This record gives sequence, structure tokens and C-alpha cells, in this order.
Amino acid sequence: MNITRRRSLARLMGAASLALAGTWSTGALAADNYPSKPVRMIVPFPPGGGTDIIARLVGQQLNTRWGQPVVVENKPGASGILGYNTVAKAPADGYTVLLGITTLIQIPWLYKDVPYQLSDLTPVSQIAKSADMLMVPRSSGITTIQQFIEKAKAAPGTFSYGSYGNATSSHMNGERFKQQAGIDMVHVPYQGAGPLMAALLGNQVSLALVDATTAYPHLKSDKVNILAVAGAQRHPALPNVPTMTESGISGLEANGFFGLFVPAKTPQAVVDKLGAEVAAIVQSPAVRQRLLDMGLIPVGSLPKDFKPQMDKDAEHWKQVVKSAGITIN
Repeated sequence: MNITRRRSLARLMGAASLALAGTWSTGALAADNYPSKPVRMIVPFPPGGGTDIIARLVGQQLNTRWGQPVVVENKPGASGILGYNTVAKAPADGYTVLLGITTLIQIPWLYKDVPYQLSDLTPVSQIAKSADMLMVPRSSGITTIQQFIEKAKAAPGTFSYGSYGNATSSHMNGERFKQQAGIDMVHVPYQGAGPLMAALLGNQVSLALVDATTAYPHLKSDKVNILAVAGAQRHPALPNVPTMTESGISGLEANGFFGLFVPAKTPQAVVDKLGAEVAAIVQSPAVRQRLLDMGLIPVGSLPKDFKPQMDKDAEHWKQVVKSAGITIN
């Protein structure tokens, strides 16, 4: 290599190093000053629900730590799409964040036209996990998954299962359960988990897949039996109740989640700082107990752990939707 080419190469390498250094220093500076103004936390559902409660709980803790307001904004609409898209299209500066749930990664496989892509959002921290609980009326006399499967196989099409709505996690888990167990059940969708729980208590369905938050007040009820929980681990409030996998039914290992996200291209230093703050908040005794009291499993993960979990869960729900043939439009 001649002298001229070596000098040109050296200049190019030097310029690239300066550009990288500039990018790093800009991100580091942004994190050092972050947050220097109020932060918007978008909740894609109406006030009063579990997502809203968690957003305000975490937001208040961030406010206390930062001395900067965290303003929770409810943007319900289109099964959460309006709120998800609001954050996906927001400036990537860390001042607009999303409190998202499992529907975020399910929607792209359910709808034909979705205005955002999963790559438009960067996972920051998984705050908590949820799980659907398989419950039957106690009057049925059924106490195990195996007993339920035997009875359902003996009377095809006469058993029903209730979900908290078409294309919800409970609907998908119900269809997955049918496939894996080799049984025929009628799906009965309800308008939310509350009406579903009321239907179960009223013996209107043979089986219900109820989210942990709704089921939690009824765990010691003398009107229901809890056969198993969906998800990767036993629920801390039900240490003696097996998971579906432990009961011999695979394919229901994914948990529901509540997590914090920011727009893609938000400086990594800001993402890491925000993730560390949220992780510390969730792991604090008071917040951890509050989440447990809601029937949730506290997590408080860092960005480096949340991203691969989201990728894995997104692929899981994609396969569930495709195999069950569930669509919205």
C-alpha cells in the first residue's frame, strides 16, 4: 500500500472514530441530563384498569426519584393500537414512553393493517408477568386437568370454555389447550374478564381461562376449582397448582406481560438508565408487594433481558394465531 493510500485510509478511520465518539458522547450526555422535563407515559387503555394502575404506580415512583413529573395519558382505541402507534411514532428521546401489555406483540398477527411494527419500539423493562388460570365450577367435581380432558373426550362438543373476548390471550390459550388435549369444546367469548368470571361462578361455562388479576380475589372461593395455570412457572399465590406443562399440556408456556417501551432509536444510554430505574422500582419491597396483591408476578428486568423475551413471545403468539386460525380482519 503506497503512502497516499495509507494516509487516505488513516483519515477515513479517524473520521469514523470521531463519528462514533460523537454518537457515544451525545447519547451519554442525553442520559446524564435525562429527564430534564416531564415524561409522558402512554396507556393504550381506559383509566381504572390494571394497566392504568401499574402505569400510575411506576410513574409516581419515577416522579419521586427524578423530581420530574411523569404524566400518564390514557389513549384507548382499536384494541390498544392507537396508544401503541402514538409511542411508535413519537420522537426517540425518552420523553414519550409506553406501558404496554401482551396485545402489543399479538396484534401484528391478528390484523391485516397495523400502523406500527414491533421494530418501531424498544423494550425497556418487563414490570410484571400475568397468567391465565384454568378454572371450573366446583360443582363439576373436576379437580385435575386429566379429569377434565377425560370427560370432554367422552362428550365431544358438549363442553364449553369461556374467554374474556375474541382474539384475547385466553381465547388463544383455550384454542391451544383444545389442540394439545385433543378435545372439542365450544368457545364462548365474553366482553371482558369480569363478565367471564361471573359466568363461571354462575355455572354458565364448563371451563374458564381467567387472567390472574381477575381470578385473584376468588382463589379461595368455595365455588371454583383451579386446575392449572398457563405460563412458564407456578403462580406464587398458588404454589400447589401445577402449570399446564406440568399437567402434560405443552404450548402454553408464554406469560402475559406488563412492560415499558420507548420509540426505536432512543439513545441506548437513555434506554439503559430508564430500564435500571424501573427495575429498581419493581424490586423495591413496597412495589413488589403491590404487584403481588394484584395477582401478578413481579419481574423488573433490564433492557438486555427484556428484548430477547419479547422476541421469543412474539414468535410464540404468531404460531398460536396461525395454528388456531384466529383473525380480526
